[in-house]
Amino acid sequence: MEAEVADAPPGGVESALSCFSFNQDCTSLAIGTKAGYKLFSLSSVEHLDQVHGSNEIPDVYIVERLFSSSLVVVVSHTKPRQMNVYHFKKGTEICNYSYSSNILSIRLNRQRLLVCLEESIYIHNIKDMKLLKTLLDVPANPTGLCALSINHSNSYLAYPGSLTSGEIVLYDGNSLKTVCTIAAHEGTLAAITFNASGSKLASASEKGTVIRVFSVPDGQKVYEFRRGMKRYVTISSLVFSMDSQFLCASSNTETVHIFKLEQVTNSRPEEPSTWSGYMGKMFMAATNYLPTQVSDMMHQDRAFATARLNFSGQRNICTLSTIQKLPRLLVASSDGHLYIYNLDPQDGGECVLIKTHSLLGSGTEENKNDLRPSLPQSYAATVARPSASSASTVPGYSEDGGALRGEVIPEHEFATGPVCLDDENEFPPIILCRGNQKGKTKQS
Repeated sequence: MEAEVADAPPGGVESALSCFSFNQDCTSLAIGTKAGYKLFSLSSVEHLDQVHGSNEIPDVYIVERLFSSSLVVVVSHTKPRQMNVYHFKKGTEICNYSYSSNILSIRLNRQRLLVCLEESIYIHNIKDMKLLKTLLDVPANPTGLCALSINHSNSYLAYPGSLTSGEIVLYDGNSLKTVCTIAAHEGTLAAITFNASGSKLASASEKGTVIRVFSVPDGQKVYEFRRGMKRYVTISSLVFSMDSQFLCASSNTETVHIFKLEQVTNSRPEEPSTWSGYMGKMFMAATNYLPTQVSDMMHQDRAFATARLNFSGQRNICTLSTIQKLPRLLVASSDGHLYIYNLDPQDGGECVLIKTHSLLGSGTEENKNDLRPSLPQSYAATVARPSASSASTVPGYSEDGGALRGEVIPEHEFATGPVCLDDENEFPPIILCRGNQKGKTKQS
């Protein structure tokens, strides 16, 4: 699962990290610094294990790892128009490509790799890095905002359809055709993200007050959540849980909001038995006669759970993951720390900070004690995901296209289809290349 993060640091705040991103299934964290980049495993609460680190490319501002494979994509401020693809276990560069302007973001799944520039998007076939399509008619996108479904069977792509309004273009990365346009918000988009199966798309505008969820591919609104009413914020991260039951949003404030995606039922007792029940029924009926904007506000669901950060105004990204069989909220901050919270999937409420890890230096940790008693067995049972026995399910993956919790994904499985693999069965040697796509890019 991918997480959104703004590239520009807020004024007056010095960032220890130049970039940071969670991988597609939230099992790994990548960070970029002035010195290079590092990759961490997220399999434990108590320990943060560094998988790989490199100082060969300084001043990294984009680093993306493909699931749990050895494929990592890096972009540096020293060559902001060049994308470098590495096999970090072998210590070799697979390929590099240069583009006509600075690279703003990169998204990838097992089928496609997207390179987003300010006024164009390049769609590559990840198995051989062949350029399949260049979207040149996209509106100016100065932040490089885009999203790619991690489910490679559909590879839906979403990007802003307007510089002045919250319009979203939904594009099929496999058929290479536009699917639909969604009028998501009145204001400019700030965040967009797909769920693991690619069946839902969430968005937030630059006001940051309302978060909407749309069905894919028809673009119909299915959920609407209100993050706040009085205070405009900058949404820095928007992400679904792998099972699509929760949606998490972080911003430049000190609060992280978690919403629960539940089907709202319209069934009510025919005859309310109490005075309060009668008044509640009358109130809901009255909303049918109110202006649409007011009625929608009354029906909007507020946060199911929240987490209080010990900072505000710093860049951060969040994700929801299952670590050691329990649901956790993870928040990475530009000050160089990873914060891990417990999430109660039954009752929600305030998430409890249980661990803080340093992402810099020697990997030292700052201990945070959870003062609550041990969680009851019923709590763990609520998040245990039953193993679905289906002939169509690929081992190591759930039916919705996400990785199953607690299972190790074979590294060669990130590329699908018949390909000529190298001796480690991970990436085809045909893309050991240098240079440009014909007529589409140029050396920086």
